[in-house]
Amino acid sequence: MSDRVFFDLKSTHNPHRYHLQVEPGLSVGPPGNLFMFGGVGMAASIRAMERTCERPTVWATAQYLSYARPPSIVDLDVLVPVHGNYNSQARVIGHVGDKEILTVNAALGARPSEFSHQWAVAPDVPGPENFEPAEHWRGDDRDPDLHTRIDMRVVKGRYGKDRTGGELSPDGQVVLWVRPLEDVPIDSAMLAVFADFVPSAIGNAIGRNAGGNSLDNTIRFRHIVPTEWVLCDIRIHGVHGGFGHGRMHLFAQDGELMASASQSVILRIHDK
Repeated sequence: MSDRVFFDLKSTHNPHRYHLQVEPGLSVGPPGNLFMFGGVGMAASIRAMERTCERPTVWATAQYLSYARPPSIVDLDVLVPVHGNYNSQARVIGHVGDKEILTVNAALGARPSEFSHQWAVAPDVPGPENFEPAEHWRGDDRDPDLHTRIDMRVVKGRYGKDRTGGELSPDGQVVLWVRPLEDVPIDSAMLAVFADFVPSAIGNAIGRNAGGNSLDNTIRFRHIVPTEWVLCDIRIHGVHGGFGHGRMHLFAQDGELMASASQSVILRIHDK
């Protein structure tokens, strides 16, 4: 595991407990009302389980229960009810004091197998160098937060201020090139952070300045390979009753499918 990290997950004397300091750079939300990005909570939980089990994550699913705000400390407690020859079943309970923030369930491990193939195909699009950095919907004068640490290039779809217009997207698709601005590797934790950008495609789908608060996030890892950029192919499947549902495929620059993710979100309209 690389020493270069996007967030500083602290070990304790207990190999099943970790601490994460919530900082603005790990948070999103309006100025003065920041909260930890759900993908960071998922990513920190994945890293905690991988450290405890000493195995890679196969899949993980998070249920988001409440908010952790700077400068609080999130305690992550790892439980491993099953630890077999090749795979483990684990769970993380994240809490601030006595208040539970999120629960993450996961399977970890790897089995000997000669088979490696993918049927999901990356969109045939130009490289990230052909697109300008995206502007967040709050503008570039916002205070430092998680978005100021991510380099995002919009390949297809409406993002940021371009989401308005009132016209529904014909296919609900947004394609993004994404990478961390800092020199940190693309690993399971970094992919979990990117996977939580599914709500950013809600506005494109409905043609409004809209997004959502994640209710859950599930990520399934296939094959993580070295890559500078990640191509995120997002599809919003539908919205109804104040909720939205969508998925993301995460590809390396060479087209390797590294992971897939899906989410349900509370629909939020940001029109003034």
